[in-house]
Amino acid sequence: MAEAVLRCADGREKTALSRSFAAEWQAARAAGATPEIGDADPPLHPARPAAPELLSPRDVPQRKPGTPEGRIALLHAVAHIELNAVDLHWDVIARYTDTPMPMGFYDDWVKAADEESKHFNLMADCLEEVGSHYGALPAHAGMWRAAEDTVDDLMGRLAVVPMVLEARGLDVTPGMIKVFKQAKADNAVAALETIYAEEVAHVAYGSKWFHFLCGRHNEDPKERFHALVRHYFHGSLKPPFNEEKRAEAGIPPDFYWPLTA
Repeated sequence: MAEAVLRCADGREKTALSRSFAAEWQAARAAGATPEIGDADPPLHPARPAAPELLSPRDVPQRKPGTPEGRIALLHAVAHIELNAVDLHWDVIARYTDTPMPMGFYDDWVKAADEESKHFNLMADCLEEVGSHYGALPAHAGMWRAAEDTVDDLMGRLAVVPMVLEARGLDVTPGMIKVFKQAKADNAVAALETIYAEEVAHVAYGSKWFHFLCGRHNEDPKERFHALVRHYFHGSLKPPFNEEKRAEAGIPPDFYWPLTA
C-alpha cells in the first residue's frame, strides 16, 4: 500500500489512493485484525507530477501575503508541504520494516497519512476556488531532503521530520490563519484551522515513537535528539516557537531552544 502511494505521481490520485488504503487499514484494525506488515522496496524519490517546477529554496519567488497573489502563493506552498507529508508518512511505514515496531506505530502513521491527504485536497480546493491550481507556481525542491538524509536512520527521520519540520508548522500556521481572516477568505481559514488542529497529533506521533526507541536503546531522549538534529538538519532552528502547541505534542522547550542560532 505504502509503495503504491509513493509511486503515484498525480496529487489528487495519490491522495485518493492514500485515503482508500487508510480506510481499508482502519476497517481491518477496527475488526480486530492484525495485518501483516511485509516488506517493500520504496523509491528513494516519490513520483511527482510534471508541475509544479521544483526550484532551490532561494529561487522560489517571494510574494507579499497581504496581496491576492501572495495568498495564492501561501495556499500553494501549504499544498506542496501537505503532498510531501503524505509521501513522508507512507515512506516511514515502508522504509524501516527491518526495525520491529508495535502495531500502534503503523496505526499512527496511516492515520497521519490519511489526514495529510485530506489537507492537500483542502488546499487544492482553496486554490481552485480562487482560479488557480496546484502546480500553477514553482515550489520548494528541498522538501524531500530530510527523507534522503535519514534513509537509513529511523530515529533520525522521527527527529527531523515530525519533531522539527512539522513542529515548525505549529509555529507559522497561526500567522497564516490571521492573513486569511483579514482577507475574509472563510474557506481557507477553515481549512488551515483543520490542518493546525490535526498537525499537533502528527508531531506527537514523532515524539512518542522517538521516545519509544530511546527507551529501547536506553538513551537520553534530549541528548539523542540534539545529536540527530545537529547531524541531519541543515541550519539552526528559528524562533519564535509555539511553545504551548509544541508542549501539547510532547516536545518541551529544552529540546529545541539549545538548537537555535
